[in-house]
Amino acid sequence: MTEINELINGKAKELVDICKDKKVTVGFAESLTGGMISASVVNIPGASAVFKGSVVSYTNEIKENVLGVPSGIIREHTEVSEECALAMACGGAKVLDCDLVISVTGIAGPTGALPGKPVGTVYMGCCYESPDTFGVYSSAFRLNLEGDRVTIRTETVISALELAIKLVKEGKA
Repeated sequence: MTEINELINGKAKELVDICKDKKVTVGFAESLTGGMISASVVNIPGASAVFKGSVVSYTNEIKENVLGVPSGIIREHTEVSEECALAMACGGAKVLDCDLVISVTGIAGPTGALPGKPVGTVYMGCCYESPDTFGVYSSAFRLNLEGDRVTIRTETVISALELAIKLVKEGKA
């Protein structure tokens, strides 16, 4: 197993363990990673106790029709935006009926850059109904990653797992 695979495996195991401990269910709404985040979690024995599922929404049609992202968000802000990532996470929480959903949308390259959004632009969103705080927390933010397609997608997986761990540990962002 390569060093990167070991890192991802370790993060996924940490997420599964902390979710079990805190009794939190988790899911993902993935675009540019195409299911890689979910696959990393499913690789962990016992993940079924906390992992409810994912939506791989690679196209705008799926973002809109399955996750409920309003077409106006995509029209006004594009699918690579903070607004879209937030809507994906919140829609994923409804569809998957779980406590925490992390969403990712972005441009892995080598083509696809948009004005002001070069290759490596990734937006990550979260929607978390914390059992500790009895409230819903949602947020989205931009990552500016560098490298080739594989590197950008891999870094996105690591960042998503780290965010999920942080949210569950702290009960908030």
